[in-house]
Amino acid sequence: MTHGLTRRSGLLAVAASVLSSSWIRTARADETDTLTVALSTNPVTCDPINSSSHDWEIISESIFENLVEFDLDGNLKPQLATALPEISADALVYTFELRDDVLFHDGTPMTSEDIKYSLEYAINPANKASRGPIFNRLSHVETDGPHRVHVHLKVPFAPWTSFLTKFMGVFPKGSREKYGNEYFRVSPKGMGTGPGMFEEWKPNDYISLRRNPHYWQKGLPHWDRVVVKIVPEDATRVAFLLAGQADIIGAPPAREFSRLKTRRGIQGGEVPTLGGWTVMFQNPGKPPFDDIEFRRCIQHAVDRKTIAEKIYYGLLEPSGIPAPASSWWYDKQADDMTTYNLDLAKQHLAKSRYPKGTEFDMDVSSEPYLLDAKDAAVFVQSELAKLNIKVNLRMSSSQIVQSHIMGGNYQSGFANFMSPGEATYFLMANFTANSFMSNVSGNIVDPEVVAALKIAFAENDQEKLKPVYAKLMKHMAETSYYTWVGYFAAANLWRAKVKNFRPSRGLTINVYDVSTA
Repeated sequence: MTHGLTRRSGLLAVAASVLSSSWIRTARADETDTLTVALSTNPVTCDPINSSSHDWEIISESIFENLVEFDLDGNLKPQLATALPEISADALVYTFELRDDVLFHDGTPMTSEDIKYSLEYAINPANKASRGPIFNRLSHVETDGPHRVHVHLKVPFAPWTSFLTKFMGVFPKGSREKYGNEYFRVSPKGMGTGPGMFEEWKPNDYISLRRNPHYWQKGLPHWDRVVVKIVPEDATRVAFLLAGQADIIGAPPAREFSRLKTRRGIQGGEVPTLGGWTVMFQNPGKPPFDDIEFRRCIQHAVDRKTIAEKIYYGLLEPSGIPAPASSWWYDKQADDMTTYNLDLAKQHLAKSRYPKGTEFDMDVSSEPYLLDAKDAAVFVQSELAKLNIKVNLRMSSSQIVQSHIMGGNYQSGFANFMSPGEATYFLMANFTANSFMSNVSGNIVDPEVVAALKIAFAENDQEKLKPVYAKLMKHMAETSYYTWVGYFAAANLWRAKVKNFRPSRGLTINVYDVSTA
């Protein structure tokens, strides 16, 4: 079906007035095989090793594939490899057998040389891949014939395979030098092995992919084209869905979600994520957050339960530590150390350098990214005012807010961030040296975090790791570097005629198996 979303002329003007026009009552989709998805934010790149937005990874994950991937339920499974890796006794060598029936979009066969090239390009600091530091414990890759590779690590680093789906992709040997990084960012034609082949990027409007006719998973995908629209306004995204101008939407408004998912012709679903942080980032390198007593004050002044129930209507699982309550590494005693208690907040404030209160700026996205942060930020602002703490909200686009936070050019920021949903990632990224989010924490290298992660990287037995994380979570509650609020669910709404679609625990919309009846 070809929707109005694929008719480029005049679309945005229609969308802006859709709620008040008769068009919403009469619009219908044509019957071809285009699947249309509406997301709330603007994309930055199609390049998986420089990705910054987990919702727009629908594009990079449809174009590029990896040795292994996470399925919709969060289980690791082989993708370009034929099986999960064989791991050496010292946990320093991972051996993968590769599929022999995979073609790149330009028709050339994928071999072990392409795997070696892709991984080694990403981990080479000279190439400045934004996600490269995540894999900096990898050493090199050896090929063993055309369909086997040995990935060598510098030190044990068990989580690395969990990060491939989000932050890596396989591309042809020599392609980066031949085409340049900008090509991968805006028009990676011929580069991937996935079900979607890059077609067009119209800035501030859409990105489209067409079906890969030689995809190795026979019979997939079920669509001829995917069009991913940029629709920042909640009401307009919903209007597109109701009018048949979108088949699936991301970031549905929490207030309306329960009602909309039971509406005739519409379906909806949500699934808990293990990596969806709702957090008040605080820069410990800048006043007033360089004062631990002030940070502890803020931690006890945030009513997470009210935010979860009254602002996010159950689409948030409250937690005051970097672990969702439904995860295996969660520790209730540590979470209880962060409980909402204004009397405790006042006591910590009295011990701080700001006993009579102070003020700070908080960066907040003006459009929803994963969930809408604005109402929660306003609520926190009103709660802190009770302590004579003035919060100046600075509204900007999600890209600007993210750049401020990621660059460390902020005091505080209320944001929703998505990660691969793995126990070490948040801590590694924020509190170890030369990591992806080191600037966010003011480049804190926390010895307790480093010591605990060294154990975690070398151990896969969750029962053995639980006491390690219990101690670590208590340390995070005590230091209060950030004020964790909770973990959000992946939620979507879609038209009833869309088949085989489910929200993913990894949040990114997966359209491999999706079809339109």
